[in-house]
Amino acid sequence: MDLLMDSVLSYVSLIWPYVLLLFVAFAFIEIWIKYIRTSYNIKQGSTLLEIKIPREILKSPLAMEVVFTALYMPSDGNWLETYIHGKVRPWFSCEIVSDEGKIRFFIWTQSKFKDLIEAQIYSQYPTVEIYEVPDYTSRFIFDPSRVDLFGACFKLTAPDVYPIKTYIDYGMDKDPKEEFKIDPLTSTLESMGSLKKGEQMWIQILIQAHKPRGLKEGHLFKTKDWQTEAKEEIEKIRAEATPKTDKDYPGFPNPTKGQIEKIAAIERSISKFPFDCAIRGIYLADKDSFNKNRPGTLNGAFRQYSSNYLNGIKRGWLSGYEYPWQDFGGGKTLSAKKEIFDAYRTRSYFHSPHKYFAEKPFILMTEELATIFHFPGSVAQTPNLARIPSKKSDAPSNLPI
Repeated sequence: MDLLMDSVLSYVSLIWPYVLLLFVAFAFIEIWIKYIRTSYNIKQGSTLLEIKIPREILKSPLAMEVVFTALYMPSDGNWLETYIHGKVRPWFSCEIVSDEGKIRFFIWTQSKFKDLIEAQIYSQYPTVEIYEVPDYTSRFIFDPSRVDLFGACFKLTAPDVYPIKTYIDYGMDKDPKEEFKIDPLTSTLESMGSLKKGEQMWIQILIQAHKPRGLKEGHLFKTKDWQTEAKEEIEKIRAEATPKTDKDYPGFPNPTKGQIEKIAAIERSISKFPFDCAIRGIYLADKDSFNKNRPGTLNGAFRQYSSNYLNGIKRGWLSGYEYPWQDFGGGKTLSAKKEIFDAYRTRSYFHSPHKYFAEKPFILMTEELATIFHFPGSVAQTPNLARIPSKKSDAPSNLPI
């Protein structure tokens, strides 16, 4: 026994310097990557664009899907750019804001993509107006002595391979007349438009082109491709629809209507471009104006995109606790409120300082993104939806010189 113990100790004393060296190397690489990526992102600068919409937008969300397709940039550079310069995949933030009931649309981007975003939006929505504006979040400081805040992060109700209910499911791909449109976004806008003086509600959809994660993303082994998982799920559904027999030959497939619709929906998703996503929302108000019912409005902002047999979006993490004994004194709740406010303000999620804050990223296709973020037409009758007075047009050709 003593001989065995001596052998083990001898072996450990021999390898522990190498284990320690490996641990230090991994820690150094992690710190280095965090430093150079933070430095790279700061150098890029940021721009906030406000999109002002006219009353008449006759295009379906397919137009916004084209815009998102143009923002699909899966390259994060070569090994030199990744580990020396800190280059990362571009990410964007699509935001819907209610400022005391007045609803506005914003897109946050690294400054170098400003012209690209403007060109893509104008190409699909030539009647909108786009302005570079100061960051609306900079007007606010989270001071717990005079302001209260509720924050929430969202997640999917089912695996990524299943799509949410999209504008195609609502028949908006057929470009029906405005009076016949059913736009799921309008219910969110109506709720946000009911805010009163002193109240703010912000919804943020962060997106980054999806690609399997490998060494560049801190994974020792490359993760499975999303399309591969989707195809495996289709085969699983088909197997469930095929009854087993006692013979050597397989049974005849007999899928239900739900199984057929599942396969069709997944196959349609595979043809689209995937994005890693995070969704979070904040309700902020002066303590005198804080409405305890508003968090429920924020929690249900995405309920209309849910399907019983496919996928949906539900509230995940929130900046509070259900029972008082979970947070005696309120210290953890206060810390959570401060962190989500800072994460929202800095648009930080895919990288430090708030990497993957609260919830893991999930995958949405361009079709799904265009469903939850697009510019509504006159079907949205929300009185406080900010619109420009009239659509732009060229000057008459017979004006006197």
